[in-house]
Amino acid sequence: MMYEEFFQEVRETLIDADVSGIKEHLAYQFNITGEESGSFYVEVKDGCLYVEPYEYYDRDVIFTCSAKTLRKIAKGKLDPIAAVTLQKLKVDGNIDKALKLKSLIKNKNKN
Repeated sequence: MMYEEFFQEVRETLIDADVSGIKEHLAYQFNITGEESGSFYVEVKDGCLYVEPYEYYDRDVIFTCSAKTLRKIAKGKLDPIAAVTLQKLKVDGNIDKALKLKSLIKNKNKN
């Protein structure tokens, strides 16, 4: 699978998350390693969720992982905190905002 196909898969998985309860601005950049390498960002702003295939320079957090790990996290099959503990996910930036990724995934999986 190429990066573009992977990005579309992740975008379709996340885009319907209910972010209406998230009042603060969150900006995450994901750096994907391995065969499907590339970067994209996820932003929560004014009650809307954006998932775009670009680097985001005003980000709160950078997550680095393989496509396989991100798929598991996005589908709720791997807890992001467990992924960090298992060294499958690297986190750089604001830890408080990084921890909110878990609630974003949980809100997605409610739908």
